[in-house]
Amino acid sequence: MWGDNGSGQCGLLGLSTVPNPTPVAVVDSDTSPPQTVPVLELACGEQHTLALSVQREVWTWGSGCQLGLNTAIFPVWKPQKVEHLAGRYVLQVACGASHSLALVRCLGPQDIHRPPVDKCRQCNQLLYTMTDKEDHVIISDSHYCPLGVELTEDEGRLEAPALTQGLKTSPSEPDLPSHTSTSPAPDPSSDPSQDLERDESVSANGGQPASDSDPSKGGVVLGAKSSLYPDEQAVKDYLKKLSDNTQTEHTAKATAGGLHTLLPSVGGLTSSTPSSAINNLVASCASAVGERVASTYEALSLKKMMNFYLPSGPARSGGPAGLASVVPCVLGDNTTERVRQEDSLQAKKSSSTGDIREEEAEGLRRRLSLPGLLSQGRYAVHLLSSSYTLLLSPRLLRKAGRPRTRAVALTPLGGAVPEAQEVFPTLQTEVWSWGHCEHGQLGHGDSLARLQPLCIKSLNNKEVVRVAAGAHHSLALTAQSQVFSWGSNSCGQLGHMESPSTIPRLAKMSEGIRVWDVSAGERHTLLLADGDCIQPIIYYSGQQVKEGTEDSQAKQPGQQEEGEEEEQRAGGYTQQPVLLPFCMNLRYVSSVFAGGQRCVALSDRNVMGFIASLHELASAERKFYCKLSNIKTQIVRPLLELESLSSALGQVSLGLLQTLAGRFSLLCHLTGQHAASLTANLRRSRDVKSLLVLDHASIFLDSYLEYCCILGNFHVMGGFQTLTKPSLDLFGKSPEQLQRLSECSEENPAMADLLVALFYLPTRHLHEYGRLLLKLATCFEVCSSEYQRLQDSCSKFEALALQLKRKKKDAEYTFHFWKSFPGKMTDSLRKPHRRLICESSNKALTLQNAGRFSVNWFILFNDTLVHAQFSTHHVFPLATLWVEPIPEENTGLYGLKVITPEETFTLLASSPMEKAKWLRSINQAVDQVLSGAGQDSASTNSGSGQKLEPPISRTAPYTFYKDGRLKEATYEGRWLTGKPNGRGVLKWPDGRIYTGAFKNGLEDGFGEFIAPNKTLNKNDHYQGHWKDGKMHGLGTYRYASGEVYDGSFQDSMRHGHGMLRSGKLNTSSPSVFIGQWLQDKKTGYGVFDDITKGEKYMGMWQDHLRQGTGVVVTQFGLYYEGAFKDNKMMGTGVLVSEDDTTYEGEFSDDWTLNGKGVLTMANGDYLEGSFNGEWGSGLKVVGSYFKPHLFDTDKDKTRAVKLGRLCVSAEDKWQAVFEECWTQLGCEAPGRGENWKAWENIAVALTTSRRHIQDRYACTRAKQGVLNSYYRDLQCLMFVFCVRSSPEVLSRSHSRTLESLEVIPQHVGPITMERYHTIRLYLIKACDTPLHPLGRLVETLVAVYRMTYVGVGANRRLLPQAVNEIKSYLSRIYQIVRFLFPDLPEEGGLIPEPTTTLQDKKEPGSTDAPLESPKPGRVVSSSALLLPVLLPRLYPPLFTLYALDKEKEDDVYWDCVLRLNKQPDLALLAFLGVQQKFWPVSIPASKPALGEKQQVLSSTKDACFASAVETLQQISTTFTPSDKLQVIQLTFEEITQEVQSLLKQDFLWSMDDLFPVFLYVVLRARIRNLGSEVSLIEDLMDPCVQHGEHGIMFTTLKACYYQIQHEKIT
Repeated sequence: MWGDNGSGQCGLLGLSTVPNPTPVAVVDSDTSPPQTVPVLELACGEQHTLALSVQREVWTWGSGCQLGLNTAIFPVWKPQKVEHLAGRYVLQVACGASHSLALVRCLGPQDIHRPPVDKCRQCNQLLYTMTDKEDHVIISDSHYCPLGVELTEDEGRLEAPALTQGLKTSPSEPDLPSHTSTSPAPDPSSDPSQDLERDESVSANGGQPASDSDPSKGGVVLGAKSSLYPDEQAVKDYLKKLSDNTQTEHTAKATAGGLHTLLPSVGGLTSSTPSSAINNLVASCASAVGERVASTYEALSLKKMMNFYLPSGPARSGGPAGLASVVPCVLGDNTTERVRQEDSLQAKKSSSTGDIREEEAEGLRRRLSLPGLLSQGRYAVHLLSSSYTLLLSPRLLRKAGRPRTRAVALTPLGGAVPEAQEVFPTLQTEVWSWGHCEHGQLGHGDSLARLQPLCIKSLNNKEVVRVAAGAHHSLALTAQSQVFSWGSNSCGQLGHMESPSTIPRLAKMSEGIRVWDVSAGERHTLLLADGDCIQPIIYYSGQQVKEGTEDSQAKQPGQQEEGEEEEQRAGGYTQQPVLLPFCMNLRYVSSVFAGGQRCVALSDRNVMGFIASLHELASAERKFYCKLSNIKTQIVRPLLELESLSSALGQVSLGLLQTLAGRFSLLCHLTGQHAASLTANLRRSRDVKSLLVLDHASIFLDSYLEYCCILGNFHVMGGFQTLTKPSLDLFGKSPEQLQRLSECSEENPAMADLLVALFYLPTRHLHEYGRLLLKLATCFEVCSSEYQRLQDSCSKFEALALQLKRKKKDAEYTFHFWKSFPGKMTDSLRKPHRRLICESSNKALTLQNAGRFSVNWFILFNDTLVHAQFSTHHVFPLATLWVEPIPEENTGLYGLKVITPEETFTLLASSPMEKAKWLRSINQAVDQVLSGAGQDSASTNSGSGQKLEPPISRTAPYTFYKDGRLKEATYEGRWLTGKPNGRGVLKWPDGRIYTGAFKNGLEDGFGEFIAPNKTLNKNDHYQGHWKDGKMHGLGTYRYASGEVYDGSFQDSMRHGHGMLRSGKLNTSSPSVFIGQWLQDKKTGYGVFDDITKGEKYMGMWQDHLRQGTGVVVTQFGLYYEGAFKDNKMMGTGVLVSEDDTTYEGEFSDDWTLNGKGVLTMANGDYLEGSFNGEWGSGLKVVGSYFKPHLFDTDKDKTRAVKLGRLCVSAEDKWQAVFEECWTQLGCEAPGRGENWKAWENIAVALTTSRRHIQDRYACTRAKQGVLNSYYRDLQCLMFVFCVRSSPEVLSRSHSRTLESLEVIPQHVGPITMERYHTIRLYLIKACDTPLHPLGRLVETLVAVYRMTYVGVGANRRLLPQAVNEIKSYLSRIYQIVRFLFPDLPEEGGLIPEPTTTLQDKKEPGSTDAPLESPKPGRVVSSSALLLPVLLPRLYPPLFTLYALDKEKEDDVYWDCVLRLNKQPDLALLAFLGVQQKFWPVSIPASKPALGEKQQVLSSTKDACFASAVETLQQISTTFTPSDKLQVIQLTFEEITQEVQSLLKQDFLWSMDDLFPVFLYVVLRARIRNLGSEVSLIEDLMDPCVQHGEHGIMFTTLKACYYQIQHEKIT
């Protein structure tokens, strides 16, 4: 900086003048380390400087209150941040001689996240207060910090005793001395009405009694005259009446003088009104949020009176509301109520916008987002229906409605193009001012200086885009090219006659002059404006300097720009802005500057016409914006405010009109933003790159398109016709204003035509965009990128203009059609978005086979085809309409076949041309509906280049109307030629819903179905497979009653294998049935677990009843097997109790003996005869008692009953499960089918299931577990035992397994060892995934097995059946495996071994001989192949049965093991008779040095043969007999190894030597359930190994077990 630095304005310490440019550092010391702040813009005043940083913060230095800093020490040498504007987005700053201006963006939602402030940062007082009234609470945040007003010494001394007594301020705010007027006080005897008239006459001129040329006189501000409240006499009379009631009038006049005489009157009024009248009246005026102002004329008059005469109440001058003052009133109690005027009438000009609702919408939007400290007062919500008034603070509103802050649109006009499009300059701005105010240059309606920035309320919503400051006056330029000016007007520099003006007023410009740049000098103002031609013109206002007093001219040409300095001519001053005639010589001026007494204009050279084109574009946009704004304020808003509007238009049209007005407002706002950006571009860069219309063309195009669509809808609904009467009422019979605005050139046009022209006016501007962009393009080389961009944008706008023209034509065509259409049908068919494409009133299209006298009229709209007859019509939505041409062949008929979901009919055209036309029209309309464009477009017969046929497969919603299963049901999903096909949702009116796959119009595939149960008020829910519209295949049905069926369905009935769970464990009758169903009934083999009774039935069923043979076990150990009839034990049966008491004979009911039988006691005694009675409650017996003698012959000893004869054989169990597997493989019966078909089915099942799972998981991740029912078995969920990972997401390993299974292994050709090995691995994988038919089978079998033998079913008498069941599984699964691999030999067949064998650990017998010995081959058996897959899953229930069965023997064995294990090793070896040569002498030491051994002492325990003992203990951790035999073999090998190392030579065992050693190892191994292990191996071992080495070893183990049981320890 350089120049005068006397007040520190150059920011350099210690220099009074800075002769050379010197850098000034703007440093933010709040950051660490302190950072230099980049500066965007500078402004200089007389004694201060302002800088605007890139962060949009204001920094200042120099002297005086115009710095806006909270300090009293001047000068400020170092740049300081103006904290009062911190957090706001400042757009521009300007400096007057001793005041400052800032243009600030209104706070939007993006600023809300700042934490609210509760206390004022300056004076530490609460920012809002709560005042409790009798019937309401006032929450007010109209705190104003006293530091905002600078007080002079004189002012501090002035007192107003009477006044301050009469007006008590709130305790939370200090009293402020009055700033009184120095006007002479009127004579106390004078009549108050003369006072009023005098004040009125002054205010009418907008001036004030004291001239502003004398700064020593205080400024008394009076309200501006306004035409909004025409009856001013009423106000005067009202005020006169009030004044007459006042007691304190004379005192007040004497003390305060001037305006203050009125204040006590108001105080008197309020104190004498019991129910706080002012508050209620003003609250009424403030209006309910979003509702029309509803209040009495008296309330308005009072508000007007207060605005008129109390713009700056002395007690609180210039409060936070800028102009709006605060009048504290003493009420009945001590609480103080403050009344604020939001909309000061001074701000209203007769030409300004008068829509209170919009202003409040904008104000509320802005206020809602204010941070705590800067909040703008309270907001009133008045419920007129009651006496209750709620005054809400915006801060509370903000907390309540944070997400919706931007959405508070109180009227359709309150909207704006979202500011989120940050690229556009904002029009929602505020002007803040601070500093000295002796000439009113701050614009707050008074002459008080301000220490801190304060918002000028009257400029809110005026869309200020630029501010300028002269020495003592200020200017604001709006987006609508209006100039507001205020401050000193000594030389007419304000452009109007108010002198001085303490509030912003419009400068008087000629009609049609649009100002777009302003600048202010010491006593003059320079305005740059658009005239009639493209070239800008300059207006001047202010002091005229006589010829010769200044330097005449100076030129300073630049590279592309020329500077021109104009001398100021002729003495005196201007009354209003005058045109500078020589400005035309300056050509294209891009900006003007004024300072001191000088003016500068910056002019551009017009190379290639580029600058001229830019100016033309900007000028056209400004003109267009002004036009739209005029239409909005003069036509649209008054129309919307008409009381009679809703009755004239009806609900639909009114809604459309409001939407249309909203869209119009959005378009208007966008244009304003664009105009502002083009103006800024002219001032700054003047290039094509920054043209928003190029970069963001889509925003413009979308806005116009949306506007035009709504406009077309309104037009079609006859909106303009219905709007005629209200418009005539409003604009009278001579609609010149309408005609002028709509640019209609017709003679005496109809009102409707005028309105149409007016609302379609914006669309004409698109051509203007196209023309001007093309004009700009011609300034560039054709090959340049600029040319290309301009050309592209031009064609986009031209294309849209054409499209919108077509839309208008469509709307008009449709509108005229409705006028001729029969009225009754019009009401039901006329929809806003519906457009006519073609209709057959000329008999161009008829219905085939129609009656002679029938009338068939076909009308094609853009969304439906309507078939109208005499009095009825039918509507076919196009989304579900298919049309096919019928080949003409020799019939001579030109037919079209039309297919809809419920009807198919043939239309006959009158000629091939008509046929082609209708076919094309229908297909195009269908295609547009499907592509989503159908709602907006109805281009007739256009675009012949488009593809002609819409897809036959499509997605669409449809509601069925014909009687039948689907009547009134709604379907939404995929279609194929008139039938639902693919995924979809079908909903019936009664609440039934099906979601899933469809095929040929019927539910088919996987789906979910919900059916409400009215009686229980809950839903039935099915999830599973469907076929031909019925439940078919696997599924889960959850009944409303709580029952759950999980299993197979056929024709919507339970059929096949399934499980039904009834009740929960704590309900009245919990039970589980798993088994076979036939046509919804339990029929065949099944297991029923009655949890309440503690009984389990395993047997045959018929029609839900137990019928045939079966077994019942109870929790008390009773066991019954035998015949059942009609759900009862009836016929021959066997009953065994826990203590082995057995009855065999006749039964007549459950547990009821009736007839002949034999009762055998546990000790062998038995009764034979006739029995009668219930078991356990006393039996009546007629018969003989036998006690067999000890020496009876053997035949009598066989009294023990053999169980298992009267139960269902293992082969007959679970046949349905196996049948399902065969069906899945494509076989009608086991083994009857094609092998290749089975493999094909497996591949299909795997791929579809896998895809299905992944789709379902992607779609319904939220519904965890939904998939289980799809591919898990019908498991009993109470005992789920599963070894696979969770099915919701296929793990990577699972996916890999599936992929490997999808590859079909070689299944034809001779079986070699290698192929046998491949098959075995394939089966392990297949059984591991439930998506494979074999895996499903295994999973189901595991579930039913566990269901049978867990819980009550864990009864030792069931062991033989359990073992037989497993064997039966093996043989039946092996049958399926042999079907898939037909070359596998039968059970027990041989596979020849190759010379080099494949070692197979799973295969018993593979290590039974050294490799070189020749082998006969491998025996194939179902147990070797399948037990490793099956047994681990079935092991827990099976082993439990073995343990229960062998309980007694195992207890005896275990006692003996415990006793013998007390002996040390050597003693035990000796006791068992092990030869001494086998006794280990030494054993490896517990902590050995290298090779050190430990001596076996007589006390050594658990050390001999330790490795063999450890090996044998592993028998309990294996599952299959072959694995257990492997363990025994390894134990023998360990013993042999140890003995060989002891004897140092090869050694061949004899059984006499081996047995005692092995017995020792078995004892030391301490295997708890050895008897069970032995029995399991014996029952399930592969028959082919019984006589081999494994067989001998197993026999040895068995012998040891019996030996230990019977060992006598002497």
